[in-house]
Amino acid sequence: MSRPSAERTTHAAALVIKGGHVIDPASHIDAPMDILLRGGRVAEIAPPNKLTRGGEAAKKFDARGLVVAPGFIDLHVHLREPGQTHKETIATGTAAAAAGGFTSVCTMPNTIPVVDSVEWIEWLKSPARGAIVNVFPIAAATRGSKGGALTDFRALQLAGAIAVTDDGKPILEDSMMREALLLGGQLNLPVVQHAEDTRMTENCSMHAGAKSFRLGLRGMPSAAESVIVERDIRLALQIFNARLHVAHLSTADALKSVRRAKSAKAKVTCEVTPHHFTLIDDDMRDYDSNYKMNPPLRGAADLEAVLAALADGTVDAIATDHAPHAAHEKQMEFERAAFGITGLETALALAITKLYREKRISLARVVELFTAGPARCFDLPGRGSLAVGSVADVTIFDPTSKWAFHAAKSLSKSKNTPFDGWELTGKVMATIVGGKIVYVA
Repeated sequence: MSRPSAERTTHAAALVIKGGHVIDPASHIDAPMDILLRGGRVAEIAPPNKLTRGGEAAKKFDARGLVVAPGFIDLHVHLREPGQTHKETIATGTAAAAAGGFTSVCTMPNTIPVVDSVEWIEWLKSPARGAIVNVFPIAAATRGSKGGALTDFRALQLAGAIAVTDDGKPILEDSMMREALLLGGQLNLPVVQHAEDTRMTENCSMHAGAKSFRLGLRGMPSAAESVIVERDIRLALQIFNARLHVAHLSTADALKSVRRAKSAKAKVTCEVTPHHFTLIDDDMRDYDSNYKMNPPLRGAADLEAVLAALADGTVDAIATDHAPHAAHEKQMEFERAAFGITGLETALALAITKLYREKRISLARVVELFTAGPARCFDLPGRGSLAVGSVADVTIFDPTSKWAFHAAKSLSKSKNTPFDGWELTGKVMATIVGGKIVYVA
């Protein structure tokens, strides 16, 4: 992989992407097309060699044999700033995002300090952070993410927060979640829930099943996820315009609840991660903390339920839950090691390898889960589509390219992944943000 350079991001000259196969589910396009980008927007999209708006004067990108898609959006990343730059920085995290084809990332607020103020939202958005893709901050739902009092949703939204969450510290009190959904509904602001009843998972480090029993590790029951999802959906159905987004779903029962909520026309959306549609608890190497994440890897029945929900439209987005940790935070006893894995650079390839090639989920559906789906979840205007006038965020990939992922070569500051050395199919070839090429393979 080539590293993004400052030179590539300095100027956004007009650019023609020629010869590619455009897949844009939001615009119902799945065909060979040429695209003209100008002034940071999509200026024209037309059949091959049919551009009419001065594309001959623009720079050319040869996309023959490649898929051209709207820029990928990751609804769930941890960039670790402020406060934990030994794990990741906004600069390194967005470099990894660009290498993974992501043009936009939504950052979680569980940093040190917690992002619960206008000042921290503005700090995250400052050009001084060195981001090379779009960074959309998600603010804390309660002050300090302590569950005691709501933050100022309106002020945070005006400052640029696109949603609120206490990710990692779920809102357990019914009254507080009701209050959050009520205020979020008034502002049309999504409330994102890490669905885990922590009263049922204290001191647990993996999924409760035969594997945890054999290893002698305390296991998290599936019900710890599903009871919170069921509770949140019940509240959302009672509150006018409430918008609930359920993060990193991993269990069959929780997905059934989301499916019922959507049938009832509730404003409920959800995401799943690549590791939850790729791995199960039995795949875990004994006591290898690179397989430790929260929610944990589940059993085979849950993975099959996740695959079915991806195929039938229940799931709105694939999100990585990119959670970098320094080596010393992972290289310890399994029960003491930090939860989380990196994921930005392997997400597309895992989706193509596991969903498209093995499970026969269409490539258009895979692209939708990275583009139009997440754009709808958090109302990101001008993104998730290549329609004329849209922001010129573009992901170009080769769905047939075979390659091996090596964590040591990752652009992330941390290397905690279970996919080190995996042979994968599907490779990002270029990432374009606002009409600027920020990554080329």
